[in-house]
Amino acid sequence: MIARTVVIGTPLGLHARPAARFVQAVADTGLDVTITRDGRTVNAAGILGVMSLDVNGGDTVTLTVDDNGRDDIADVAGRLDALAALLATNLDA
Repeated sequence: MIARTVVIGTPLGLHARPAARFVQAVADTGLDVTITRDGRTVNAAGILGVMSLDVNGGDTVTLTVDDNGRDDIADVAGRLDALAALLATNLDA
């Protein structure tokens, strides 16, 4: 498993617009990413699931990708790093 923990940089959290930007970025990676907050895990490619986590600015979330059997671990880690960096920014700006 490859995981990244990140503090949400959008002051109002992952409401509709920031969640949509994040979900699109996840889809663009082509990875099966999950996002976890307070023990609840959802598919990061689904906007309703992401919004159901009720993520607020300053909350900490964990992004995870299953790396079993992959030979492109460095590439996967780089794409996950990019998603984490995106969440750390203000997606409302």
